[in-house]
Amino acid sequence: MHFEVSPRTWRRWESTRPGWPREDYAIALHAAFGLWPEDLGFEAPAGWVRAEQGKDTAAEAEVKRRAFVSVTAAALAPGPIPPRHVDPALITYFQEQLEGHYRADMLLGPHDLIGTVSAQYQLIDRLVRIAKGETRRSLLRVGSAYAALVGWLYQDAGDLGAATFWRGITQEIALRSRDPHLIGYSLVNQAQVRTDLGDGHGVVDLCEAALEDAGRLAPKVRVMAMQQQAHGASLTADRSAVDRLIDQAASLLGRVDDDLPWGNACRRTPNYLEVQRATCYGRLGLGSEAGRLWEQVLTGVPETARRDRGVYLARHATAAATAGEPGQAVEIAKEAAQIAVDTGSVRMLRELKALEQVMRPWHDASAGQDLAEALAPVAEKGIL
Repeated sequence: MHFEVSPRTWRRWESTRPGWPREDYAIALHAAFGLWPEDLGFEAPAGWVRAEQGKDTAAEAEVKRRAFVSVTAAALAPGPIPPRHVDPALITYFQEQLEGHYRADMLLGPHDLIGTVSAQYQLIDRLVRIAKGETRRSLLRVGSAYAALVGWLYQDAGDLGAATFWRGITQEIALRSRDPHLIGYSLVNQAQVRTDLGDGHGVVDLCEAALEDAGRLAPKVRVMAMQQQAHGASLTADRSAVDRLIDQAASLLGRVDDDLPWGNACRRTPNYLEVQRATCYGRLGLGSEAGRLWEQVLTGVPETARRDRGVYLARHATAAATAGEPGQAVEIAKEAAQIAVDTGSVRMLRELKALEQVMRPWHDASAGQDLAEALAPVAEKGIL
């Protein structure tokens, strides 16, 4: 192995208090001497993790980086496209495919769909560049919905950086389409990422922008914006706003009758708004009230929505722990843990980690030990 450093660096390393080497130097020193810098007399700084300890994480990060670069290329493919006729019938084809992707997401989860959906977005983008008139506008509208789905898949997979990128693509395409419903939908998509980042004021800003001209929006978009704004209110500890916004959305739910192919969770999900209210109550620390709502919600979850059931169970368990019922929390968590093992859901992982935090007062008690045992299969799989 050939490795060189400057004389100045060598003198500093030979001094009585050598400064910590750069990470690439640290790895090279280990390769040369079989010892890590702290074993050679360097004082390790706070946060230093040996390469051998972080190797798996670094490898996973590289895989994610390559996948992200590959998929984002679908949104940024350069170059002119040879002219050709674009049949308007393709719009119906892409809309039908989109509905199928929504159903597949419920069954498969994000990882198996990201490549497929982003590849179809790339095809739509190529067609948009050569289509004309109403066909082009319709392709922009369906393309925005595809970009939104890719963003959601990344968000569900826990990659907020990629999710934010695709939410930006969604908003760009929505603005180009001049469709007010899609523009509002794209702002709600951005607000969803802000919710996961814990930025309550950002969520409220985006949802208020979406609702600024509410009279132009389809009831579905208004429902989506109001319930998402309720999540922002829960992050700023404003319970009255949570209830007001959820109730306003509920008054509109019966008017959702459009044929738009996107954003149909409010029609597809049983007890949709009570799921949102229960989640907001959980954030507000209202354990008993959230628990009662989760009991109601869970009775209506279909078999085809197993991942959603697992997320709801984990939130229900956290609500029980918040209400001072650790034994009940553990019993509920057992089923959630099994679903987490079966699906590898990142959303469920986040919820189970939140449950662990709330259960910390019982860490040394029997309930804490029972929880550790219940979550052991998840940890063994490397999910938790």
